[in-house]
Amino acid sequence: MKTMDPSPIDGRGLPELEARLREELEFLCYPGKGWVPQREGVSDVVIIGGGMCGMVAWLALNTAGIRNVRVLDRSAEGREGPWLNYARMETLRSPKVLTGPALGHGMLTFQAWYRAQFGTEAWDALDKIPRPMWMEYLAWYRKSLDVPVENGISVDHVEPDGDLLRLTVSGSETGTILTRKLVFATGRDGTGGPNIPAFIKDLPRHLWAHSADDIDFDSLNGKRVAVIGVGASAVDNAAEALEHGAAEVRHLIRRKDMPRINKMMGIGSFGFTAGYASLPDEWRWRFMRYSFATQTPPPHGSTKRVSRHPNAYFHFGKATTRIEPQGKGAVVHFADGTSYEADFVILGTGFVIDPMARVEFGETAGEILLWQDVYEAPEDEKSVDLGKFPYLNPDFTFREKEAGTAPWLNRVYCFNYGAAASLGKVSGDIPGISEGAAWLSRSLAAQLFGEDVQAHWQAMLDYDTPELIGDEWEPSDLEGSAQSVKGRVA
Repeated sequence: MKTMDPSPIDGRGLPELEARLREELEFLCYPGKGWVPQREGVSDVVIIGGGMCGMVAWLALNTAGIRNVRVLDRSAEGREGPWLNYARMETLRSPKVLTGPALGHGMLTFQAWYRAQFGTEAWDALDKIPRPMWMEYLAWYRKSLDVPVENGISVDHVEPDGDLLRLTVSGSETGTILTRKLVFATGRDGTGGPNIPAFIKDLPRHLWAHSADDIDFDSLNGKRVAVIGVGASAVDNAAEALEHGAAEVRHLIRRKDMPRINKMMGIGSFGFTAGYASLPDEWRWRFMRYSFATQTPPPHGSTKRVSRHPNAYFHFGKATTRIEPQGKGAVVHFADGTSYEADFVILGTGFVIDPMARVEFGETAGEILLWQDVYEAPEDEKSVDLGKFPYLNPDFTFREKEAGTAPWLNRVYCFNYGAAASLGKVSGDIPGISEGAAWLSRSLAAQLFGEDVQAHWQAMLDYDTPELIGDEWEPSDLEGSAQSVKGRVA
């Protein structure tokens, strides 16, 4: 059932909330005092991505007094992130009470934004956050903080230029940008891309799509649709196909049973957020691999959205081995020797972490240190996918495989899903994003200060503003004072 939009209670809610937010920020001396020595024509930080991750990263840096920051996003304004693009769920999975990108500001939470417009009664009645409404909230977040996102700019290549980074950009701005630090706040596919299995290679492109593609669901009316997988994106795309009149939708699932328990939710806590990155490699690998192996189940509501259609089917134990064209459609072959004829195939196969898939790094992508380069897992804990995650420094920066081959990688920060194996889920998902942004800003500030330590030392030597001007005291004679003291004692 689709969530009905509530009616605003009056027209004063958001203006009053914004006034309270400005006051709260003023009480906290926001923005922080600028302290980074400026270089002509050079940004201190460039953030790639103007969605939730990029904006909260900007807020954390601005709070820390790092102000010479550019935020670039290739999408049009209002289309940043997945929410109005390839995300097709009706509501968010995350509980509505999570503070998300608020960075400790109560007036900046989704709850404050919602209640200011619709009231407490509507808030209490709300179950999950409707997906389009979350994007409305993020647009308000951008407006209320005046986040300087520059839309329509794509970063195509990154390379070192002395102690700086040179970014080649295209779109509404072309040419190059010089920056000291670069933050990839690029979301779920930020260190890789869609997972396209080899079994699809022989199928013409017009017969299949990945769940992250722009799919013409109207064209699926009356068609037989095969959906590979049963994760959240697979289920949401199946629902869209059914709601657009597909003749039938069949989930073709490798597993023997539906994943039912979100294991990571069971241990989610501030302790896990703060402590995961400090664990030995074997524990970090164990936690993350187990999460992969058990798989996060699709949300209850999304699954019911599919199963309420009588022409929706869930087939388990169907590991796809190959898909080939047949007539105007395709035939999907399975490891058990069976097959299924479809008119269209949707890959709900998620994303892969693979730095080589990112054009921004060019050939240097091959120099990025990965978990498979560092850690040899026990036989019962092997994972090819997890092995491809970058093995990051504790400050979110990339590491080089061999010392001296690409030292500039430690000026690039992986503030996206690719950081999960090394640092935990603090740079992509709603629950831990504010903690991650605060961590990022502190790490980045430390690097900038250390690099400029000579300038800060000189500034300390040169500082000559007196706190005392000389009329606050009068000198007295120590000898005379001592005699007086002797006389009083005698």
